[in-house]
Amino acid sequence: MTKKFEKITEKDSLYNDLEKMSIYQLLVNINNEDKKVPYAVEKAIPQIERLVYKVVDKLSKGGRLFYIGAGTSGRLGILDASECPPTFGVEDDLVIGLIAGGDQAIRKAVEDAEDSIEQSWEDLKKYNFNKHDVLIGIAASGTTPYVVSAIKKAREFGAITGCITMNPGSPLEQAAEYPVTVVVGPEFVTGSSRMKAGTAQKLVLNMISTTTMIKLGRVKGNKMVDMQLTNAKLVDRGTRMIMKETGLNYEKANQLLLKEGSVRLALKKIYKQKQ
Repeated sequence: MTKKFEKITEKDSLYNDLEKMSIYQLLVNINNEDKKVPYAVEKAIPQIERLVYKVVDKLSKGGRLFYIGAGTSGRLGILDASECPPTFGVEDDLVIGLIAGGDQAIRKAVEDAEDSIEQSWEDLKKYNFNKHDVLIGIAASGTTPYVVSAIKKAREFGAITGCITMNPGSPLEQAAEYPVTVVVGPEFVTGSSRMKAGTAQKLVLNMISTTTMIKLGRVKGNKMVDMQLTNAKLVDRGTRMIMKETGLNYEKANQLLLKEGSVRLALKKIYKQKQ
């Protein structure tokens, strides 16, 4: 039975006369609304679990993970995708984020881009998207044509499809094979889904990518052993990981890390020497 669709994300805020509130009152009330988000995400964990199982399976067999969205949703997908290589040492094309309007839309809204029902598939084709990949559509409303059309086409194509939306019964939820629906309720500023909806999307994206990378072996214990050594802070962190694991002093651990290029390779070298 199809769920009745109601755009909760467009409902009136539970608060009124915002302009009459003090700065303190505004901050407290925004925070009170934000507190609802993790509880809403918790209710969606079974859905997230089903989706992550599929993501791990496909990526372990050579597939890729795509996020697609418009506006805030698209930017959050790009953010999560762009953080995977430096955090987990994976290739730049393993997790890919696409936004309606292209890269220029990351910083500035592109008029009417999200209303296109053809452009999203064209954008995916540029990356040779195929049935071995996974596509996750992100749209708070669950109605964005750019996103919904991409999910429908990808599913017809035989690819695994998922979504992150805030409206149960939405076209996006119905189109995706593995939907994740997080009901956060009306926004503090009516319709401003960059707020609670955006926070929920960020939390779910963190859960999907982090859990996937752990299951793909990109974390040892609780450490990012494959992180890219792109600055002094990360080199220092990596050095201390090696020290803790092996008992080497800072200087020797640091030299080994810089020579081998990653914590994983440095530890592998030490273990090999001990055999």
